[in-house]
Amino acid sequence: MEEHKKVPRRIAQTVLNSLKGGVVPRIGLPYITVGRKNEIEALLHDVDIISEGGASFRFIVGRYGSGKSFLLQTIRNFVMDRGFIVADADLSPERRLQGTKGQGLATYRELISNLSTKTRPEGGALTLILDRWISAVQTDAMQETGLQPDDPALAAATDRKIYAVTSSVSELVHGFEFAKLLSAYYRAYLEGDEEKKARVVRWFRGEYALKSEAKEALGVNIIVSDDDWYDYLKLFAAFFRLAGYTGMFIMIDELVNIYKIPNSITRQYNYEKLLTMYNDTLQGKAKYLGILMGATPQALEDKRRGIYSYEALRSRLAEGRFSKPGARDLLAPVIRLEPLTAEEMLVLCEKLSEMHAGLYGYARRVSTDDLVSFLKIEYGRIGADQNITPREVIRDFIELLDLLYQNPGMGIGELLDSEDFSYARSEAVSDETDPGFVEFTI
Repeated sequence: MEEHKKVPRRIAQTVLNSLKGGVVPRIGLPYITVGRKNEIEALLHDVDIISEGGASFRFIVGRYGSGKSFLLQTIRNFVMDRGFIVADADLSPERRLQGTKGQGLATYRELISNLSTKTRPEGGALTLILDRWISAVQTDAMQETGLQPDDPALAAATDRKIYAVTSSVSELVHGFEFAKLLSAYYRAYLEGDEEKKARVVRWFRGEYALKSEAKEALGVNIIVSDDDWYDYLKLFAAFFRLAGYTGMFIMIDELVNIYKIPNSITRQYNYEKLLTMYNDTLQGKAKYLGILMGATPQALEDKRRGIYSYEALRSRLAEGRFSKPGARDLLAPVIRLEPLTAEEMLVLCEKLSEMHAGLYGYARRVSTDDLVSFLKIEYGRIGADQNITPREVIRDFIELLDLLYQNPGMGIGELLDSEDFSYARSEAVSDETDPGFVEFTI
């Protein structure tokens, strides 16, 4: 067996607690990533295109617990390391792409509040980004001119550099107002006017409800609205690049919440917004912007309520005649997650058992044969070939490790047959003639 990297206990605790709770940890993913090599490579190809001024839009499609969120989080961590700014949000009944009660704006607000960088991965990075930009421009101006910080000529040189950025942004839709607000923030920064800075940030966050309110506070007669919030994300992507970042990634999960909207007209408006975003990336109307969206197969393919119910999207996203399980086109806009193989699950369980032993300070007791026995039970459940997901297997396995740790006198075989671990065992199939039986080999 390969030697495992020592996992810091803080990270191990977070990873194991998150996985046992059925959620994806925000940290420690490299320690437990298995499989998905082809999917990750396809998405990283997009990263190169975006960093050169392009744009990309991908759907990550998989059942609940299949690893959608895990893949999104893995890519999130990777692109932040590459100098991207990431904004992520989950859709919900209150957060959609479009709505009559501000649900689209609510999604925008969530994305902006979750702006993250490598140095601020937990979100809330907007003010940090703006301040870093101004500081970097001042430093560049000082190096180019050789002037001292208190020299008035330096302020003029910095002004010219700031103007170059704002004038580039002002050419885009709503860019004039956006540029005006960037300039206002810069002035407030120079004057130490924290209240003015806070008002600009509040505008960028979409928190002004009335145009008159924004006009009085900042002198701009426009606010981010439910109809045009996506235009401002494109502006942010262009600005972030000019501010020294590689680009911007937007990650929106739980698209199933659009599928669940009961009103067909409201659903269609949301799919229309989705089409606008998709077309923008393909037609070159967005730059330095990557969009990733997570959806279930049903939310995509259902022709009555899903994304495929909107013909313009179905015709763009439907798989070609040659794509099939095991031979998917990973350059297509939809990436379908194939189930992890039994071999990949074995590697994952080995990593988790090492991590658990390191966290609680005991010598690992679970052998490869024990892992195979456990996985045979998991994959032997009725209908496992169709229904079992990595999330379920992982939760069961961490429960098993916890029980072994708390009952050091028991062996894994004993525990697998015990009532403590009976719910997985009771659904297992031992008769290979049963149609639900899955052959498990290593």
